[in-house]
Amino acid sequence: MHRTEPPLAAAAIALAALAGFVDALAFTSLGGFFASFMSGNSTRLGVSLGSATWGNALTAGALVLSFVSGVILSSVIVRAAPRHDKGAVMAAVTLLLVLAAVAATVSPGPIVLLLLAAAMGTENGVFTRDGEVAFGLTYLTGSLVKLGQKLAGALMGDAERWAWVPHLLLWAGFVAGAILGTGAQAAWGWTALWFAAAASAALTGLMARIARAGVGAAA
Repeated sequence: MHRTEPPLAAAAIALAALAGFVDALAFTSLGGFFASFMSGNSTRLGVSLGSATWGNALTAGALVLSFVSGVILSSVIVRAAPRHDKGAVMAAVTLLLVLAAVAATVSPGPIVLLLLAAAMGTENGVFTRDGEVAFGLTYLTGSLVKLGQKLAGALMGDAERWAWVPHLLLWAGFVAGAILGTGAQAAWGWTALWFAAAASAALTGLMARIARAGVGAAA
């Protein structure tokens, strides 16, 4: 993340905010499950299996599978359109968010969560290097680990004294998005998903412009 060029770094923070917004909507609307935080859903899966709460276990397991399906989708897109991968992946994210918003309008329920999890899994394919995800956008544990490592390095006199700042900003973007998502859910309920879809569409256009300008990314 700290070697990513400034336009893409700013886009990454915006994408993290989008993930936080969507995750907060999912968490506050449908029983404390997550759209992007699969560690949390995996914990819920284990706890539900251990306590024989089969309905919750089914929901958590389905969300994990849906997220992985989104990652697979983004990987296929990146390989199929390597020159336009960022815009194409974001277009898929936008489509999934629109479908989720439509489903929430017609019949709010688990199908909305599954579409949101797929969208968040897909979003993680925006930044890739050698076919692998360069850094996560929808889960921040790795960013916090790198933040701690870079802070330790700065305290011990490493040359890159401010290398921890991008990781902090990525985390802060996610948290800011979650705050906005919580407020939007309280004010508009599932209708707030249309804001997420609109933001994703705007980011799709931004990523396409950045790609046309020839700006690259590195982790």
